[in-house]
Amino acid sequence: MSRLRELGESIGSTVLDGIGRASARVQERKPLPVDLLESEESFLAVFDAPGVEAPDVAVRFEHGVLNVRIDRFREFYDDYEMRLPGRGMSLDGEVALPDGASVDPAGATATVTANGTLRVELPKVEPSETVDTEVGETTTDVEVGGGEATPAEESDDTHETDVDETDETDETDAAAPEDRDEDEE
Repeated sequence: MSRLRELGESIGSTVLDGIGRASARVQERKPLPVDLLESEESFLAVFDAPGVEAPDVAVRFEHGVLNVRIDRFREFYDDYEMRLPGRGMSLDGEVALPDGASVDPAGATATVTANGTLRVELPKVEPSETVDTEVGETTTDVEVGGGEATPAEESDDTHETDVDETDETDETDAAAPEDRDEDEE
């Protein structure tokens, strides 16, 4: 009878592992949900980014499109065995700005919030202020790192910005409780 039990556990483990891997692949292929908001001063893209830390995120603005790449890592827990690896570890998302939008990619800031969102703000500029910041003409890299979100050194056509980790809750996510634990999954 114990052999039958072992066989059942083995089959169950194999099935769970297959389901988990399939679920992770689906999650990795599906784009991150995003909201694009606009004010008089800037555009704000809010991506769902659960379980992400600032160093795991890379943001790039190119040809009028804001691209996000998240490479998450699984934590290992002593005395626990992985039974269902169901979370995608590499996630992507993008959002295109409206035609004719003029932004300053070098002034972009990005923030990872405690409630699991990535907020990327692109300040607007007047079209007459500068020609090479119009959507589609500038490439900007925004790398997520700890500390304050500030513009980094500029090169010819690529800019980098550090991303801040904050405890702010995202005002666009009304369903998120204010007292949510940062480590919740």
